[in-house]
Amino acid sequence: MHEDAGLRARLVKVGVELVTQEGTQALSLREIARRAGVSHGAPRRYFPTHLELLSAIAREGFTALGAEVARALGDGRADPRAQLAALGRAYVRFALDNRGMYELMFRHDLLESNHLGLREASLPLFDVVVGLLTRAGVRPGADPRVAAGALWANAHGLVQLWSWGSLQLTTGAAELEPLFRATLDAHLGPEPR
Repeated sequence: MHEDAGLRARLVKVGVELVTQEGTQALSLREIARRAGVSHGAPRRYFPTHLELLSAIAREGFTALGAEVARALGDGRADPRAQLAALGRAYVRFALDNRGMYELMFRHDLLESNHLGLREASLPLFDVVVGLLTRAGVRPGADPRVAAGALWANAHGLVQLWSWGSLQLTTGAAELEPLFRATLDAHLGPEPR
């Protein structure tokens, strides 16, 4: 049994390394098995479908992102707006530094299949955003969950458009930070001076 758990973990680890180095297009069962040093059929013993293996790899991404966010939030004593800014910066930095993993984590087919509770793996981070927005004070009558969804969608869009070079082209921005600050201001109002 211990050997089975070890091989399962090795397949996931190889998948994480592969997506980090080469992107999602490299994540075939055959390539993961080859790099793990097992037969091309071995992954099927632990992951009956390719989606299950990809979900296990993506779950590792959510764990890593959660750790980055926890570091960014620190002891939680900063005001909610400062914490939202720190969380958002950690999210954007993770996405830009781990493009293949980030793409895999938010693949619709993986989230929809919900293998290994992948959808639920993303919820703790979302709940942190909802809590911070609630503490920071959203517009009167606004639902904090809706505001958190909009803020997350904006951060996700910033990452995608920056990765593609679109924001640099259209705004002339040399860095993403001013655009991220504008996103926070749009949701929370201008930062008090």
